[in-house]
Parts: sequence; C-alpha cells; structure tokens
Amino acid sequence: MKNLTFSEEHRHWLTKRRRSSALVWGLRIGLLVLLLLFWELSTRFGWADAFLVSSPSRMIATVGTLYREGTLFYHIGVTLLETVIGFAAAVILGCAAALLLWWSDLLRRVLEPYIVVLNALPKIALGPLIIIWCGTGSKAIVFMTVIVGIIIVIMQMLTAFLATDKNKLLLLRSMGANKFQILKKLIIPSSLASFFSMLKVAVGMSWIGSIMGEYIVSRAGLGYLIVYGGQVFKLDLVMTATVILCLLAAAMYFFVALLEKILVKNADS
Repeated sequence: MKNLTFSEEHRHWLTKRRRSSALVWGLRIGLLVLLLLFWELSTRFGWADAFLVSSPSRMIATVGTLYREGTLFYHIGVTLLETVIGFAAAVILGCAAALLLWWSDLLRRVLEPYIVVLNALPKIALGPLIIIWCGTGSKAIVFMTVIVGIIIVIMQMLTAFLATDKNKLLLLRSMGANKFQILKKLIIPSSLASFFSMLKVAVGMSWIGSIMGEYIVSRAGLGYLIVYGGQVFKLDLVMTATVILCLLAAAMYFFVALLEKILVKNADS
C-alpha cells in the first residue's frame, strides 16, 4: 500500500470523504452534548421533574455510588457475560441449523412453518417454563437470550444461503462439484455480508433477551438494577442502568462492525 500512487482527483476525493466523515462524527457528538445539556438544564430550572426523569449529574452520582459500593462492575459483568454467552450460542446454533435446512430441502419444507410460528411467539410467555426448566440462576437468562436470537439467526442465514446466484450454482454443478464443495466454495463466501448483517441484528436481540431474562428472574445484573430501582422508586438507578445498557450494546455493535470491516477487507484483498 505504501508504494501506491494516487491521482490528484483521487486524493481530492479521499480528503473530501475524510472531511465528510469528520463532520458527521462532529455533528453526532455535538447533538449528544446538546441533548445532555438540555436534559440537565431542564431539571435544574424546574422544566422537568428530576425525580421522574433523573438528570446526567444525578446519574453520574449514582455511578459513583455503585462504584464505591463495589457493585458497579459486578452488575455490568454479570449482564455482559450472560449476553455474550447467549449471543454466541444463538449464532453458532442458528447458523448450524440454517446450514442443515439448506442441505436438506425436505427438512426445510417440513420445519419452515414451525420456525415462522416460533418467531412470532412472544418469548416472554415462556418465562414460567424457563424458570421451571433452568431454575432461577444465570442459566435461565442465557436460555432466554438464546431463544430470542436463534430464530432470527436461522431465518436470516437460511435466506442468505438460498439467495445464492443460481447461475453460479449451475456452473459448479456442471463442473461436478458435490454439495459440500458448493457450500465451501460458493454458499459460505457469498453469504459473508449477510452474516455480518445478521450479527448486527443478533446483538440487539441478545441484549433484549438477557434483559428480559433478568426482568423475570435475576439476583444481579443491569436488568436486576432496573427492576429493583423501579420497585423502590429509585429512578436515578433505573436511568443509570438503562444508559449503561445503551453504551454496552453500542460497544458490542461497533465491535461487530469493526470485525466486519477487517474480515471483508481481507477477503476482498
């Protein structure tokens, strides 16, 4: 890359693109700062009730309190671990199931209606059964995370596998490629972009699943803090835990986006 030379037009285009990206990030950060400032001022001047909506300064104080009590990183760690385990399990099991359904046309035609029904089922309705099956610990929360995300993974990846270019499929078959060779040489590489799109959706679904699980049964975690804060009317605690959840979900999403950028760039090169 160091030996590459760019034309003046290309350099101008790259500079313009960098400036545009810097402008977008500057506006994003500026908008966030303005929203936080307005939020703080609205509670300071009595435009909004700080008891009901909290404020940035009160949330910072709550974070400080949790840190001094030694529970901040404990609750964050519990929820993060449950979410990551559930996310990984949902992706691995979902991709394996999608591959199996792609491999067997008969199995796909038999199971497809059931997958659609399971996707439409409100997972929160399974809460009592999950408690009976898995108990009241982290297993139940991880299980809830898996069942919330796995159907989405299956459906998105199966759609990606089936959307592979039919002409390329015919070409490989005409050359004598078996199903495993088609899977390795065509189906998986052509589904890479869809795989990362699925991961971005699965990130959000995993956080939904873990917090739903913590709402139902938990002794620790950010969902537990939200439930506890609501029960005792500590709305500063509720808002603080919610903001921390947003930051963690955003960090996990950007990690997937960074991984996509690295792997897709390497695949293209």
